[in-house]
Formats: sequence, C-alpha cells, structure tokens
Amino acid sequence: MKEFTLGLVAEASEKVLHTNTAAAMGSGSLDVYATPAMIALMEKAACDIVNPCIDADTTSVGVSMSISHDAASLVGETITAKAVLTGVDGRKLTFKVIAADDFGTIGQGTHERFLVKKEKFMAKLKNRK
Repeated sequence: MKEFTLGLVAEASEKVLHTNTAAAMGSGSLDVYATPAMIALMEKAACDIVNPCIDADTTSVGVSMSISHDAASLVGETITAKAVLTGVDGRKLTFKVIAADDFGTIGQGTHERFLVKKEKFMAKLKNRK
C-alpha cells in the first residue's frame, strides 16, 4: 500500500441524462440532476484518489457524507465532482468534495471513507443474522 498524501486530488465527470434526474431516481419530481447522483459522483472522485494507493486485498467503503446541493442542473449539462484528501486518521480518510456544472458550484461538503480488507468485510456480512 502506498502512503496517502494530504492534498491528493481527483475528478469525475458525467452528463446529466434523463436516467440520473431527480424524477428518474425517485428523489424528486423534476428533470434536474438528482442529489443521489451527485453524491455518487463525489464518492467516485474520492475512490479515484484511494484506489491507486491500495493493494488488491483492500478497498474503501463510504461511511459518511455531509453535503449541500446548492443549485439545479438541467439535462445535457456536464457535472464534474472534485475530491481533495484533507485527513488521514488510521484507516479513516476524509475528503472535501465539490460538484460543479458549466455555470459554477452546485454542491459541496465532506466525505469519509474507511479502508477495509475485502474478505474480512464480506465475511462479517455473511455471518450477520
């Protein structure tokens, strides 16, 4: 496993399609970019920082997301999420996350992920009753 360096940055982008609108995802009734889609894109940006730094037996899981969704985006616009690694505390990684469309910031906040061993994590789930 490589060392995590504060300030690492990654971006992920996607188009607003009818499939990732609030109406399609059930998080609202309008054809605007859905908050759950924005959160997923923010998580993808954070994962793009983590994944090159971990070995094949390790992964990260999202454990918290505290964001605001400040502006709506229409179908056809491009959304770019940016994650910046701001904290490392043992297995806990903290990120500042921002999403923007062609007109500016649409959402922002913080996101936390934990590093876990894949097999151990899945074994715990299988033994849950």
